[in-house]
Amino acid sequence: MANIKSQIKRNKQNERRRLRNKAARSEIKTRVKNAVAATESGADDSAESVRLAVKRIDKAAARGVIHKNQAANRKRRLMKRLAKVSS
Repeated sequence: MANIKSQIKRNKQNERRRLRNKAARSEIKTRVKNAVAATESGADDSAESVRLAVKRIDKAAARGVIHKNQAANRKRRLMKRLAKVSS
């Protein structure tokens, strides 16, 4: 455990950020899973669920939760799966 006041504060900040990032990553996974399930089942709102998944990925990349290249790769894989299902 840290004895220095600034390090104690830094540890608290890191923990808050870790939990925020964890929630964001979890939401990305959920949105992508819902988008894939909607497109594979041929649901009417599949385009909307894909849009929400891409939006959440972009937002996470902008906030630094995931790297911008990681966001691009995730979107590419998602779109590739959608094209495979739709064709």
